[in-house]
Amino acid sequence: MIPRVKICCISSIEEARIAIEAGASAIGLVGQMPSGPGVISDELIFQIAKTVPPPIGTFLLTSETSVKEIIKHHQRTLTNTIQLVDALTTGTYSELQNALPGIKLVQVIHVLDERSVDEAIEISEHVHAILLDSGNPNLQVKELGGTGRIHNWKLSRKIRDSISIPVFLAGGLKAENIRQALEEVQPFGIDLCSGVRTNGKLDRGKLDRFMLEVLK
Repeated sequence: MIPRVKICCISSIEEARIAIEAGASAIGLVGQMPSGPGVISDELIFQIAKTVPPPIGTFLLTSETSVKEIIKHHQRTLTNTIQLVDALTTGTYSELQNALPGIKLVQVIHVLDERSVDEAIEISEHVHAILLDSGNPNLQVKELGGTGRIHNWKLSRKIRDSISIPVFLAGGLKAENIRQALEEVQPFGIDLCSGVRTNGKLDRGKLDRFMLEVLK
């Protein structure tokens, strides 16, 4: 099965168009974060998302951790998917789903150690997909994505084999390592930002090379 490709850190309507033309199944639109690249305004997220044709996924990356604030964030952007980059602290996934019927929920698990496996298994009962990334929410300034680092793919594979919902793999992926990542983890989808950028801008040449490796 050819994995779905999500291109994250999309910063303009033009970048969204380039990603989709290259074969992306989804784009990531980054809301306010404590650290990391790609942050754009909620107004721009809304403007980009409304230009994207179905069935392309438009993922709002939100660092909000309360259901109430996540709902408000989504209402400002109107994407078809919410990517929660941090753990819920107030409210439940059920409350979020009931408030936003039809909106897909993707929970990011930052793969640090064996506890990440247990966390993924538990949360997989309540969301539509899990995205495995290389941040560290335990730092004083939280890393919630966009690190460009690879994590332990053996743990990612363990998670993928332990849950029944789709798994996206993120973290340091690029044309040079994507075949190995796909073979080791066998994810449903892959997600990348820096691996297809030059000086922060989406690079069509890097993107095309990456997609060629994915399609091999």
